[in-house]
Amino acid sequence: MTAIPSRQTLIEECQGLVRSLAVRMHRKLPPHIELEDLVAYGQVGLAEAARDFDATRGNRFSTFAYYRIRGAICDGMAKMSWFSRVQYNRLRYEQMAGEVLRQEAEESGHAPPDAESGMRWFRDLGHSLAVVYLATQPELKSQRGENLTDPSEPSPSDAAIASEVRQRLHELIDALPVDAGSLIRSTYFEGMNLQEAGHKLGISKSWASRLHAKTLKRLARDLRLWGSSE
Repeated sequence: MTAIPSRQTLIEECQGLVRSLAVRMHRKLPPHIELEDLVAYGQVGLAEAARDFDATRGNRFSTFAYYRIRGAICDGMAKMSWFSRVQYNRLRYEQMAGEVLRQEAEESGHAPPDAESGMRWFRDLGHSLAVVYLATQPELKSQRGENLTDPSEPSPSDAAIASEVRQRLHELIDALPVDAGSLIRSTYFEGMNLQEAGHKLGISKSWASRLHAKTLKRLARDLRLWGSSE
């Protein structure tokens, strides 16, 4: 029987992963942001991963820890005050999309067993990430004639469609059960991370993460049903 490594052993083995993720994310930041601050945030995520890792589920610890480390660095970065609104929205998308990917990786433990289920898994995951994107983006605005000089600006028709979809998303969030709706509003509209939103509800971070993933799937399904009926 293979011995299960201790928490300290797991932490020591993934020090390189913490630094490599911190370095990769630091390259996108202004020079006055200290690399070692990101490493410190990553160490918090690594410690949480070592605490929660269950070797009997067949996951590799490095895969399990990857999303925890990256999520902790994103959480730390979100508390910094230097972000522009655009940068903050991008970070929030990466942060919440990372939570979706982490939860999926922890639940599955491995790749889907065949091509058909793999395509279904990828499609469902993509739908959830689309909801994350919609929820983390600001209202699109376009003034008449602006898109003629700035190709990055949405056309009036695109802005109108996006606004309609976002309005429907808000209506669907309002129709969620109380705990699920509160969790989504806290994480996407009040700037909380999942641990803070879970604490507000009186549930653990792991339970909040599961509720988050389940609720995104529900919202994605309801948006598809609404879209197909239009």
